[in-house]
Amino acid sequence: MTLSIVVTFAIRLLLVVLFFPFSALDKMLNFRGAVAQARQSVKVEALAKLFIVGGLCIEIFMPLAILTGVADRPAALVLAGYCCITALLWKQFWKPGDFFHAGQSQARDLFWDFLKNFSLAGGFLLLAFGTTSQQVSDFFTHPLLSTQPYVVQAR
Repeated sequence: MTLSIVVTFAIRLLLVVLFFPFSALDKMLNFRGAVAQARQSVKVEALAKLFIVGGLCIEIFMPLAILTGVADRPAALVLAGYCCITALLWKQFWKPGDFFHAGQSQARDLFWDFLKNFSLAGGFLLLAFGTTSQQVSDFFTHPLLSTQPYVVQAR
């Protein structure tokens, strides 16, 4: 195994480790608590459970696709959307009303989490679309193809 493959895997692992195993495991071990948290934004319990199960599936399968390189571009696109949606649904910093208060502020704490979610989405979008206009064009031409992250190109 070459150093470039190890570094590629490590970078991808750093990008997804929040979701798999940690967030997914938390949802499995504390399913009731996750549903209760979801019910703060989604008042219907059945819908909250559906959101948590859907999130759990995303948090398990999309990181595995990114780590293995199998359909990693669409998986990264799904995770980018997931990060944005969860920020908008569960990191609503505008609701507490204490953003500009001195000292501790729930709104500012949520604001930083909100920004972190969107920053993660940016990282996933880079993985999905690439960093050059040619790579973006390639994505639109073949959106389901892998980036083939572990193929070492001969020079």
